[in-house]
Amino acid sequence: MTKIIGVLTSGGDTPGLNAAIRAVGKSAIGDYGMSVIGFRDGFRGLMENRTVRLDSNALSGILTLGGTILGTSRDKPHKMPMGGKTMDMRDAIVEVYHQNNLDALVCLGGRGTMRNAYLLHQKGLNVMTLPKTIDNDIPGTDISFGFDTALTIASEAIDRLHSTAHSHHRIIVVEIMGHGAGWLALGSGIAGGADVILIPEIPYDVNKVAESILQRTYSGKHFSIVAISEGAMSLETAARRQKAKAELAKAKEAKAEAKETDDKEALKKAKAAITRAKMLIAQAEEEISASTQTLTTSLEAMTNLESRVTILGHVQRGGTPSPADRLLATRLGTAATHLIQEGVFGVLVATKGDQIVPIPFEELVDQRNPVSLDHPWIKTARSLGTSLGD
Repeated sequence: MTKIIGVLTSGGDTPGLNAAIRAVGKSAIGDYGMSVIGFRDGFRGLMENRTVRLDSNALSGILTLGGTILGTSRDKPHKMPMGGKTMDMRDAIVEVYHQNNLDALVCLGGRGTMRNAYLLHQKGLNVMTLPKTIDNDIPGTDISFGFDTALTIASEAIDRLHSTAHSHHRIIVVEIMGHGAGWLALGSGIAGGADVILIPEIPYDVNKVAESILQRTYSGKHFSIVAISEGAMSLETAARRQKAKAELAKAKEAKAEAKETDDKEALKKAKAAITRAKMLIAQAEEEISASTQTLTTSLEAMTNLESRVTILGHVQRGGTPSPADRLLATRLGTAATHLIQEGVFGVLVATKGDQIVPIPFEELVDQRNPVSLDHPWIKTARSLGTSLGD
């Protein structure tokens, strides 16, 4: 009997998605004679049973296209907005899965997609995910497709900003995406020759950043490029957030204990402490969101050098995927169909060195892949004399 597999893309669009869709489809059809169905707009389209047949014609000419031909969304199966309410739609998705006689569902996405796929796998569905994100923050895999393209775009942007910074004797602070992980800022900062690189994993001291820029000025270099990642924060903000998180954990423990002992007064105090801790965390998050502009203003005042902000934004994940991302997405997509044929499910299809391996969801869900402080890229940046703000 012909196997039928479903494919969907979820979360933010990423270069290489169409290459992965193409690889899954062509390999499934060509190697195993499978039938392939695409679901539009992520898990919402799956729940609503909005399908498109992914035959050879549909898969033709999409290798170099950016975005995703299937469309995407950030809807979660267990928390989906429905008519003004948030509902658990997993049972509806299970029904659609069986209505289409699916033998497997391939989900292309990041950490959130992997968690959503895991929840469906717990419902008995044959699900797997392929790692896509420009942030490279998916645990278990050496690299995710989309990262190389974004790294190239960010590096080229830094290259171009050098001209203006040098010509006008300015500090240019360029904000780079990362979703709380510093891979993209660190890699593009090194490749683009940034003088300062600030990442979430290393809270920065603004005085040390200013000092490194002033040292360049004293040596006759009257401009600087600062590459800062989304989520980068000052030492002060990091300390306040960490303290607030510790207070929140302590308050939650006190609340649980008060419930067990039926101590109403203690329960009231614990609830108040939780509210306060959450407010402090929210304040810290607001500071982090504004850190690029705050840093730029501070550096101009501390160095007397005109300072400007450039936020690259979504341009980093648009356009034609790089050859490296097309190759990676294609390898992962074809490997996924081989695993389906072998009956391997509930896994992330990951890269480990030169190999592609399946890793169970249970080992990865709710984990992150931050830049380790002893990573070779960190050592390289320090050897170059690049300030990391610490």
